[in-house]
Amino acid sequence: MALTIGVGLLGLMLLSSAVWAGHGKKGEEGKRAILLAAFGTTIPEAQKALDQVEQRVRQEFPGVEVRWAYTSGMVRKKLASEGKTLESPEMALARLMDDGFTHVAVLSLHTIPGREFHELAQNARLFGQMSDGFRKVSVAWPLLSSREDHVRVAKAMIRQIPSGRKPQDAVVLMGHGSEHHPSDAIYSAMNLAFHELDPNIHVATVDGYPQLEDILPRLEAAKTRKVYLMPFMAVAGDHARNDMSGDEPDSWKSVLKAKGFDCDIVLKGTAENAEIVDVWLDHLKTAMRQLD
Repeated sequence: MALTIGVGLLGLMLLSSAVWAGHGKKGEEGKRAILLAAFGTTIPEAQKALDQVEQRVRQEFPGVEVRWAYTSGMVRKKLASEGKTLESPEMALARLMDDGFTHVAVLSLHTIPGREFHELAQNARLFGQMSDGFRKVSVAWPLLSSREDHVRVAKAMIRQIPSGRKPQDAVVLMGHGSEHHPSDAIYSAMNLAFHELDPNIHVATVDGYPQLEDILPRLEAAKTRKVYLMPFMAVAGDHARNDMSGDEPDSWKSVLKAKGFDCDIVLKGTAENAEIVDVWLDHLKTAMRQLD
């Protein structure tokens, strides 16, 4: 009960933050654009998942300008070294403003409303507060922003598990985590959502709580023999391919195998799951309505 109440209070705290700003008039059409903001990836195979999201957005909002921004400076720097240019959200917003767009909706493709999301929302709000800035700018909530989101995503992830999985087989989902941000508690809330549907599905994180070592006792207590490893991130990028399923001794696959578990790897990010993309699109629809 304490965890449920804590996550509820967290949700109220997050929702108290303004996600839109501007000085335009209600009903004003203006020149509209959508900015898709993701952590980013340097892996071409993973990039295809983000391309699919863009395609869905263009189908949902035909005729609206759609652009990209990556919030990870590390990813942008690596891509720049390969001759590929991806802008930061601030640069992308500035360019949209220079290009004469007046109404902008930003879709956060992050999993939780953590530090990067709040920096994104704050900077977008500042662009809307400038005297010569956007008339209206809105920021859509990331994937897991309500109890309804938790349940929808949990059910969608369960349908993504390979059909050969047996009821006694465990599934461990790798989330990124946000060690120093209160929204990290959402991963614990997701564990509750999954356990209500299937007690053998667990969420662990790279940088937050719980971590793999925290759920190992559950696997051992259940006498689990086989574990399916799946990323709980938008793309199956570096974390999924190295930290989760790499051959290094400290990867999750290696740690589990060393403890006697058999491992199956599913390299499919949440942005490749059409039902999960529907959740993001619903958040974007809300943000687009806020531009009216």
